[in-house]
Amino acid sequence: MSSDVMIEASALTKRYGSLRALDKVSFEVNRGEVVGFLGPNGAGKSTTMRILTCFISATSGTAKVHGFDVFDDPLEVRKRIGYLPQRAPLYQDMSVWEYLEFVADMRGLEHSTFRSRMKGIVDVCGLAQVLGKNIGALSHGYRQRVGLGQALVHNPPILILDEPTADLDPNEKAEVIRYIKEIGKERTVLLSTHNLSEVEAACARAIIVSKGRVVADGPLDDIRAK
Repeated sequence: MSSDVMIEASALTKRYGSLRALDKVSFEVNRGEVVGFLGPNGAGKSTTMRILTCFISATSGTAKVHGFDVFDDPLEVRKRIGYLPQRAPLYQDMSVWEYLEFVADMRGLEHSTFRSRMKGIVDVCGLAQVLGKNIGALSHGYRQRVGLGQALVHNPPILILDEPTADLDPNEKAEVIRYIKEIGKERTVLLSTHNLSEVEAACARAIIVSKGRVVADGPLDDIRAK
């Protein structure tokens, strides 16, 4: 595997009894790419993301993130990824600042590192107005921004975002996509969605999945032409 391949999935298969959620899914994501992982609900997007982020294991096949095997080296993988699942694991009774500080503690960050990093996170995620507010009082859109913030606290080289704009209104969606584009300028991003316009707004390349299989993979212009 070349040093520029940040995510490598090879023949990933996941079975639940007789149901095959993933069927030999293979793809690579290179350093600095922002790639859309596109498909309808039930196509296998979240299953793939959960395998890449070490939450579940594949039935067969392998995956590496930043050169580390997700099955053999899950802790090394988790250090290098920021993950925003479909429902961000936010604590409603904490303020935004308290929650991000809590995430930084869990990640083992020095307090001085956390404070200096927060400025960039607050800017790039648009959180300045809500740092002292309780997460439970925030709109959906702001909660997703906080979710993006927690994925960035430890400054990971790779971001894995699972349907980050689900349940948002059109304005909030546009905002979150804008933040993702900004974040993607200096990281590798895998963004799952069932919305082609989001991929067009944020990504140069798409991997399209259907019924647990990759059906197309390439630059957006090529995929549009097909």
